[in-house]
Amino acid sequence: MRGMTETLSIGERVAWYRRRRGLSQEVLAGLVGRTPDWLSKVENGHIALDRLSVIKALADQLDVQIGDLLAEPSLLDWTADASGSTVPALRDALMDYRHTSPLIATTTNSDPPDLDILRSRVGATWSAYQDSRYARATRQLPEVLADAHRAVNAYDGDSLLRAQGLLAMAYQGAAMVLTKLGEADLAWIAAERGLTAAHASESLVMVGSLFRSVTHCLLANGRFDAAKQLTTNAGSSLQYGLAEASPEFLSVYGTLFLAGAMAAARSEDRATTQTFLKEANDAARRLGQDANHMWTAFGPTNVAIHRVSTAMELGDVQVALDQGPRIDASALPIERRVRHTLEVARAFAAHNETDEALSRVLDAEELAPEQVRYHFLSRQLVTKWVRQQRGKPSYQLAELARRLRVIN
Repeated sequence: MRGMTETLSIGERVAWYRRRRGLSQEVLAGLVGRTPDWLSKVENGHIALDRLSVIKALADQLDVQIGDLLAEPSLLDWTADASGSTVPALRDALMDYRHTSPLIATTTNSDPPDLDILRSRVGATWSAYQDSRYARATRQLPEVLADAHRAVNAYDGDSLLRAQGLLAMAYQGAAMVLTKLGEADLAWIAAERGLTAAHASESLVMVGSLFRSVTHCLLANGRFDAAKQLTTNAGSSLQYGLAEASPEFLSVYGTLFLAGAMAAARSEDRATTQTFLKEANDAARRLGQDANHMWTAFGPTNVAIHRVSTAMELGDVQVALDQGPRIDASALPIERRVRHTLEVARAFAAHNETDEALSRVLDAEELAPEQVRYHFLSRQLVTKWVRQQRGKPSYQLAELARRLRVIN
């Protein structure tokens, strides 16, 4: 269905799915606790849908996924990277039944993977993710996952524990990339398998890292309350590791609560949002500086970024405008920098400062075209701006819209 609605605004997609279900505006508005006039203005583009809590309520009543209303891309859209190489079927790698049990695992006569080399390759997929080069990461992951499984089946003792940890991080990398590609269900499979491997590794840091990944997957599936509850439960189970926490542990612990804060904000729970942000901030204070332990990009700056993101989810636009532009995220990985830039653009757009917002989106695209092309915020903003133009859009806006496939 997404291909049929790809160039529609989010309001037009609400109308499209509403008509498909045979619902009147009066009925759908009543189901989400709004007035028919409000829904009419949403569908006509006079009211912007920029809070995921409201979008989720509509998606639930329309019996679709949040991604359907946001027009997120599917993995099928990713046909080639910048070099022209085809993107491998990561879906097939995740659905390979031979990885589900050691009893049916494929045996080979080749030497087991060298764990140091495997660690470097897992790190390369994470680096591609943090550089917002999702096609490259997607191309690398199937072979990395296969070799990580071979390592688990080949080693024993401490080497087996290490191999399990590498398998966990490979699956987590897959989950993070698939979430960006709009493949929430596949991301859940990857995160779940990663958490199983993390437990097998007997590493509390690995377990904490995969808890974060599962939380992100719940967020991507619109299960905000479940993500919030998982953060509480996982945080409690990790508490005993705080006494003598390593930088790696503090990073995964703090990042878990940042994900939980987003879940709380999207479920419109202000108190829990602030509680989770405080817990993350305490971990960042103990860490003392921005770092990228366990590929978390965690530290005081990431906490500040999430204060802005949660403010926007809660509708506190002025808070985001006051804080967002002042944050210097230049030392963080590209993925974090671009995500923050898009959030600041959304804040400027909500304040009717369209030129400034457009400038921010263009800056983000220059850094990470793949991320901007497929992120719902940029697509939603550009679609809205194009539709609001009384005459022909400016050259900059029209070209950006074409690159984002918002217009043909």
